[in-house]
Amino acid sequence: MMKSKADEEDYWNSSKFKAFTFDDEDDEFSRLKESKQAVNSIRRLVEEDDDEDDVEKVSWSGEPVGSISWSVRETAASNQRTDREPTFPKINTDTPTLSKSNSGYSLSSLFKGKTKGGNFQSFNDCESELHCMNEWMNDDWSPEETIQRMQQGKAFSLEKFRSLQDKLLLLDFAVSAHDGNVITAVLIYLKRTLGKEVLFRELESRQTALRHLIQYLTETRDQRLLLELLRSLCRTGPCTTGREHLSITDENKRRDFLKSCLSLPFSPEDSAHVQDHFTLLERQIIIEATDRQAERGGKVEIFQKFPRRASILNMPLVTTLYYCCFYHYTEPEGTYSSSLNIRQTFKISEKQYFVTALAARAKLKAWSDVDALFTSRNWLGFTRKKSPLSFQRVVDILQKNSAPTQVLQDYVALVDDAELRISLAQKHKCHDIVINTYRDLKDRQLLLGYRGKVERGSAEERKIDELLNNPRRRWK
Repeated sequence: MMKSKADEEDYWNSSKFKAFTFDDEDDEFSRLKESKQAVNSIRRLVEEDDDEDDVEKVSWSGEPVGSISWSVRETAASNQRTDREPTFPKINTDTPTLSKSNSGYSLSSLFKGKTKGGNFQSFNDCESELHCMNEWMNDDWSPEETIQRMQQGKAFSLEKFRSLQDKLLLLDFAVSAHDGNVITAVLIYLKRTLGKEVLFRELESRQTALRHLIQYLTETRDQRLLLELLRSLCRTGPCTTGREHLSITDENKRRDFLKSCLSLPFSPEDSAHVQDHFTLLERQIIIEATDRQAERGGKVEIFQKFPRRASILNMPLVTTLYYCCFYHYTEPEGTYSSSLNIRQTFKISEKQYFVTALAARAKLKAWSDVDALFTSRNWLGFTRKKSPLSFQRVVDILQKNSAPTQVLQDYVALVDDAELRISLAQKHKCHDIVINTYRDLKDRQLLLGYRGKVERGSAEERKIDELLNNPRRRWK
C-alpha cells in the first residue's frame, strides 16, 4: 500500500531514527572516531612494551572494561539488540561498548601486541594468566625445582642459570631424573652458553650426558662439532671410539662395545676400520673356542705336534691369518677358520696373503704346499712358477725357515739377474746353480776357479770336469 507524502513526513518526524548530518558536532560518527583513537593509543602503549600494570583494557567509549558503568551499559545494549525493530539500520545513540565475548584481544595477546582467535577469556582467567606470567618472570626456582617443572611440563626458564656451577647442577639433576628429553634440553642450553672446551671437559666425567650429546649431534647431523668432541675425548682421556675398548679385558664385552660403535657417524674409511675390528674379534672368539676344545680333546694331530703358545684373541689381522694358515690351511673356504675365508672377508691383498701363507707352510716344512703357491697354469695347460714377490725374497723366507738345499735351489734358479743368482747360490751352497750359470755364460776361467771351491770327489767336481773336457762346448 502506497503512503502519501504527508504520511511519510509524519513518520520521519515522529520516528526515533534520526537522519545523519555532517554539521552535527555530537553525532555518533564523531564518537566512534574518538573511541577508536582511544583504543589505538592503548595498542601503541602495548607495542612500546610499557609496564604490565599500566595497561588497562577499555571499551570503545574509553571506559575501563569490568567497571560498574561498563556492566550496566553492556546489559542495556544487549536488551536493545533484542528489542530492535526490523526497520532501517540505526546508529544507537547510547554509548556503545565492546562485548567481552566478541573481543579479539586477550590479556596475553595485548602483551604480545596481536589479536587472538576465538572468544575472549573471562576477567578471572585474565587475572590468573597475569599472575602466572608474573610468577614466571619473578621465579626463584633452584636447579632441582626447575628440572622437576620440566618433567611436569610446566613453564620454566634456564636463562637465569648463568654460572658454571648452576649449569652443572642442572645437568646433574637432569641425569639423576633419568629423563632423556630433559637431559637433551639442558645439553642444548649448555651447548649454546658454554665454550666447547669447557663443555667437553665437564662431559668427560658424565658419561650418560656425553652419550646423549653424541646421539643429539648424530641426529642433527652436526658433524663438525661431533668430530671435535670425539677428538677431544681421544686427546684427554679414554676415547669412546678407539681406545676405551682396550681397557676391557673380557672379549665378549669388548665385542659388544665395538658393536655399539658401529652406529657412530665416522667417515667411510673409519667406519670400515671399526667394522673390520668388530668382525675380526667376533671371528677370533669363535676360532679360539673351537681350537681350545680340540686341543684339550687331543684328537687333532697338528695341535699335538705343534701346541699353541698363546691365545688368538685380540691378535692383529696378519697374525690371525698366519694362525689360520698354520693350523687350518686345508679347511674349506666356507668355514670361519679357513685362511681363504679370512682373505676374502677382510680383502687381504694377494701379496700379503702369499707372504703369510709361505711363511706358515715353510714353518711346518710343508714343501708341497709351498710349491703349490707358486704353480700357475696357462690356458694351454702348461704349468710354470709365478710369484707376486721377487724370488730373492722368497729364498730369504725359505732360508729363515730352514729349507733344505734341494728346495732352495729350485727358487734360486728362478732369479733373473745372473750376478744376483750366482751370489745367492754361493751363499746358500747351491753348487749346481753356480755351475749351470757359468756354463750358460761360457766362462771357462770362472768355472775353473769355482772347481777349487767344491769338495774333491764330489758330484759337483765331476760335473765341472765333464763340462771342461767336452770338445764340443765352446768357451769365450
